[in-house]
Amino acid sequence: MIGLEDRQALAKDIHAAHTTGARLKPACAIAGIDLRTLQRWKTVDGLISGDGRPLAVRATPKHALSETERAQVLAVANEPRFAAVPPARIVPMLADDGIYLASESTFSRVLKAHGQTTHRSRAKAPKAGRPPTTHIANSPRQVWCWDMTYLPAQVLGRWFHLYLILDLYSRKIVGWEVHDSDHADHAAHLVRRTALAEGIAALATKPVLHGDNGSTLKATTVLAMLNWLGVKPSYSRPRVSDDNAYAESLFRTAKYRPEFPVKGFADLDDARAWAVSFVRWYNVDHRHSGIRYVSPAQRHAGEDRAILAARHALYATARELNPARWSGKTRNWSPVGAVTLNPERDCVVKAHSAGNDIQPLTA
Repeated sequence: MIGLEDRQALAKDIHAAHTTGARLKPACAIAGIDLRTLQRWKTVDGLISGDGRPLAVRATPKHALSETERAQVLAVANEPRFAAVPPARIVPMLADDGIYLASESTFSRVLKAHGQTTHRSRAKAPKAGRPPTTHIANSPRQVWCWDMTYLPAQVLGRWFHLYLILDLYSRKIVGWEVHDSDHADHAAHLVRRTALAEGIAALATKPVLHGDNGSTLKATTVLAMLNWLGVKPSYSRPRVSDDNAYAESLFRTAKYRPEFPVKGFADLDDARAWAVSFVRWYNVDHRHSGIRYVSPAQRHAGEDRAILAARHALYATARELNPARWSGKTRNWSPVGAVTLNPERDCVVKAHSAGNDIQPLTA
C-alpha cells in the first residue's frame, strides 16, 4: 500500500519523465508501479485523498457468527471441563456429544478477542526460533567450521577424541588434534595453533569459527582464546543437526575410508598416526567433488583456477579433434565462487556475495 505523499511524488516524477519524451509505461515500470495503477489514481482522486481501503466500512459477512453465537462459543469454552483444553480438543469433544458450534479457528478467534489465549501451562511458553546465521566465504581464512568426533578404541567403552577445523572456502583441514579426553583446553590449544599456522594475526578481518552447541566448544576457556585471537565465534541453532553440515560431512568421509579400523584403534598413538595419514590424503590427494575435483590444498593456495583453465583447454582441444563425440558443451570446469553456510534467501546471498557463484553443499 503506497501512501499519499509517495503517490504524489511518483506521479510527479512520472509526469516529468513523460513530458521530456519518455514513454509512459516504461516510466511507470521504472517507478515500480503499473500503468493501470497510475490511471486508477487519477480516475478516483487517489492523488488527492489517498488510499481509502484502511478507512473503508465493510459489511459484515452473512455467514459470520451473531453476537448470541459468539457469546455461546465463549461460554462453552469457559465451562469447567474445558478450562484447560485448547480449541483443537474442544470441538471434537463437543462433536462426540452431538454438538457443533463453530470450527477450531473460530473458537480461537473468539477467545483471542476476549484476551483468553494467554499461555497458562507450567511449561515454558514457546519462543520464536532463531534464524540461522548465513556465513559466506569468498576466499580462504574467512569462515572456519570445527567440531569434535569420537574415534573408537579396541577396548569396549573407550573413545579417542578427534578435533578438526575445516576452512569453508577451500575445504582444507587447517587444524586437527587427537586426544584421549574431551576437554576445553584441547580445543583452545587447537584454535591457537591453527591461528598461528594460518597467519591470522596479519589479517585485517579475522575469520568466523562456526561450531555446534557442545559444552567443550562453548567453554569459557575457548571463548577467552577466541577473543584474544580476534576470531568471532558462531554456533548452530539448538536441536538443529545440519547447521554445521560441512564438518559432519567431513567426519563421515573420514569414518568411511577403507583404512579406518572397524574394530577400533589400539592406543592414542595409533589414532594419531591414522589422523596424520587421513589429513594428508584429504588435503593433498583427495579430489573434492564440491570444488570441481581439485584438492583442498590446491584451492587453499589459489592454484585451482590455473588447473581448471588447463582442463577446459584440454577438453576444448579434444572436442575439436573429434566433434562427433560431443553432443553439447564440454564439461564445466569454471572455478567455484563463494561458498555459503546456512544460506538464506537467494537475494540475501547474492547481495553478500557480490555476484559470485554460490556453491551448494557437496559431500
